[in-house]
Amino acid sequence: MRDHVRILEVGPRDGLQNEKTFVPTEQKLKFIENLIAAGLKEIEATAFVSKKWIPPLADSAELSTQLPRVPGVTYTALVPNLKGYEQAKKFSYDRVSLILAVTQSHNQKNLNANTEKAFERYEQVIAQAKQDKMPFRVYISCAFGCPYEGEIDPVQVIKWSKAFYDLGASELAISDTIGVGTPEQTRELVKLLLQEFPKDRLALHLHDTNNRALENCEVALNLGIRAFDSSAGGIGGCPYAPGAKGNVETERLVKKLHSLGFETGIDLEKLKEASKALKQLL
Repeated sequence: MRDHVRILEVGPRDGLQNEKTFVPTEQKLKFIENLIAAGLKEIEATAFVSKKWIPPLADSAELSTQLPRVPGVTYTALVPNLKGYEQAKKFSYDRVSLILAVTQSHNQKNLNANTEKAFERYEQVIAQAKQDKMPFRVYISCAFGCPYEGEIDPVQVIKWSKAFYDLGASELAISDTIGVGTPEQTRELVKLLLQEFPKDRLALHLHDTNNRALENCEVALNLGIRAFDSSAGGIGGCPYAPGAKGNVETERLVKKLHSLGFETGIDLEKLKEASKALKQLL
C-alpha cells in the first residue's frame, strides 16, 4: 500500500473567513457536499466567533444544523472560548480547533488577550472538552513569522506546542499564518518538533503568500509528516495577518502528493469542480 496522507479541508472556515463576499448558507452547504463527493474526509466547517468581527461566518449556527452527516466524514469547528465550545458541542461536532499565536502582538489582535491570558482561557475549554471526551487540535499560529513581530524563535513554537500537547491535544497544526516559510526553515522547525512530539500528532497549516507552500510540504513529507491543512481553490487568509494570502490550494497539494506516490483518497477532478463552483460565487 502507498503511504496515506491526511488532508484537513479548511476552505469552509479559514478559506471563507477573509472573503469580502458573504456566501449564503445553502451555497456553503453545497460546497461542503461537493468536497465530500470529491473524497474529503476531514472538514473544518465553521468557527463560533463574533459575527461583528468575522461577518463571513455569521451563519455558523444555521450551517451547523444542516451539515450533511456522512459516515467516515469528520467535522471540526474552531472555537475561541468556552462559549464557542458549548456551541460546537451543541451541534455535535466531532472535534474542535483552538488557535494560539506564539507572539503577544498577534494574540492581542486576534484574541484580544495576551498569550498567557489566552492560554488560560483555553485551559477552561480543554478541561470541559476532556470531560466531554471531545478531541481538540491546536493551531500554533505564526510559527514561521509574525506580521507584527517578524522572525520567530523556534523555542517559542516548541514551548506553546508542548503546553497544549501536555494537556492532551490530539494534533498540533504548526501554522505558517503569513506564508513566509522557506524549505530550509521548514526542515529546521520540523526536525526540532520531531524531537519533542510523535510525527502522527503533527500537521502543517501553510499559507502560500510566497508560493513556497508546496516546497515546504515536500520537505515535511520527507521528514515523515503525513497530515496537512489546505483550502480548495487556495482561498482564505487571516483578517488579523496583513498581507497573508490563502492556504495552500487543496488541488495543487493533492496533485503533488499523487505525483510523489502518496495516497489521499481524493478525486482530483471532482475537487476541481467543487473549487470552480465556489469561485463563481466569490
